[in-house]
Amino acid sequence: MQTPKSGEPAEHSALTSAPAIVAYIALAKLLLNIYAARKYGYFVDELYYLACSDHLDWGYVDQPPLIAVITKLTRLLLGDSLVALRFFPALAGAAKIWLAGRIARELGGGRFAQALAALAVLVAPIYLSLDHLLTMNAFEPLFWMGCILVVIRIIQTGNQKLWLWFGLLAGMGLQNKHSMLFFGFGVFVGLLATQHRRLFLQRWIWIAGVLAVLIFLPNLIWEIHRGFPTIELLRSVRNSGRNVSLSSLEFILQQILLMHPLTFPIWLAGLWYYLASQKGKSYRLLGWAYVVLLVTFLVARGRVYYLAPIYPMLLAAGAIVFENALSQPRRSWLKPAFITLLIVGGAIFTPFALPVLPVETYIRYSRALHFEPPKIETHRTGKLPQLYADMFGWEEMAATVARVYHNLPPEERARTAIFGNNYGQAGAIDFFGPKYGLPKAISAHQNYYYWGPRDFTTESIIVLGDTREVLEKKCPSLTEVAVVHHEYSMPYENFSLFLCRGPKTPIAKIWPRLKKWN
Repeated sequence: MQTPKSGEPAEHSALTSAPAIVAYIALAKLLLNIYAARKYGYFVDELYYLACSDHLDWGYVDQPPLIAVITKLTRLLLGDSLVALRFFPALAGAAKIWLAGRIARELGGGRFAQALAALAVLVAPIYLSLDHLLTMNAFEPLFWMGCILVVIRIIQTGNQKLWLWFGLLAGMGLQNKHSMLFFGFGVFVGLLATQHRRLFLQRWIWIAGVLAVLIFLPNLIWEIHRGFPTIELLRSVRNSGRNVSLSSLEFILQQILLMHPLTFPIWLAGLWYYLASQKGKSYRLLGWAYVVLLVTFLVARGRVYYLAPIYPMLLAAGAIVFENALSQPRRSWLKPAFITLLIVGGAIFTPFALPVLPVETYIRYSRALHFEPPKIETHRTGKLPQLYADMFGWEEMAATVARVYHNLPPEERARTAIFGNNYGQAGAIDFFGPKYGLPKAISAHQNYYYWGPRDFTTESIIVLGDTREVLEKKCPSLTEVAVVHHEYSMPYENFSLFLCRGPKTPIAKIWPRLKKWN
């Protein structure tokens, strides 16, 4: 147990202790995310993961298998309502706050440091966003920070067997998202760059590595068997120009924005703690791990949120620096002042990261502040930023398709397939379709490609999200049958529905040419 910091009471009651305060902040995060969970609608990626949960496998074109398993378990245990799907991500967000507080405690932080670290995680816009949705990104920081906590304990106790926990968490992290490889590389370089390189002479770190590989092996075999489709996808995304291109300075500035400008002094102080302070000397490898990850994502032109899972450890260390700097009695008033500033500043930014406001209220709020979240992709947006726009229009689209489908003669309807040009469209048909009497969709986008054209002979196809110019080359009889439109959805999700009769070539024969991984 860490000794109390100077200037702080030696003891606190159970209700006012550091763990209790961290727990209160974690509970606030949980309740905030649950409150927002029912707002707006299903996110495009959530519809895709729902489809993946109906096709459990050891891998998918664009992710390892864990998110599909979590989705399946959620549906079995809680159902598939918005609140149900988003409960475990919200719980992961609360756990991330606990981890930040625990890391601060392990590093010697007192009550203020632990509370400040937890609060900094709470107000960070990127975490509010990621923990709102059922995606891999909500769970990724738990694996990274779990590993960081294990490393800290190994340094403190010298217990090399703890590396087994590192291997277990790293292996599970790889089954969640392949970016765990970058994290492992950062820790590896950090060990080599510091006095802790001697740990490579111990057998337990290597056993942990073998354990991580064994856990990851089923997904690796899946990738090898299919010629590494994930690498092909990543290459295609890069070549497509879909991601917003940022300079190194822009990338770093957006880190500040995504983590909230008011937390920047905290995590910058945390980086100083690890890399330059005497107290942080034993943990120097963690500072190097951050630097390696930052440089890696700058060179690889990674998306700005790729670094998000590493910041709780910086916030925890930075909170200790702040606690020590404000420990003198004449500066003690700055503690509640800064806490208040964080809370107010966090509240101002929250509507841009979490849908806590009605849509029209959000639009007015955004215009009043002359601010909108930074774009990650180059798609043209409408009234809402992409994060919010991708939660609108899906059920309305399925209802429109259903009207077209049920207006077909019964004999033609039985032979008609519904083709979505992206996994959001196909996922919406798969999820909302049973309510409207629709069959499962087909698509060649992402992992839908592997699921194929199902059993459809596709003598007749309702096509979503394509243009007349493209379809006329493939369909001898093409009819525009409806228009899909929603004022809040992404502009490219407003399109004409076409009915293609008697395509020139059976879709099963041309399926390999339809593959769309981007």
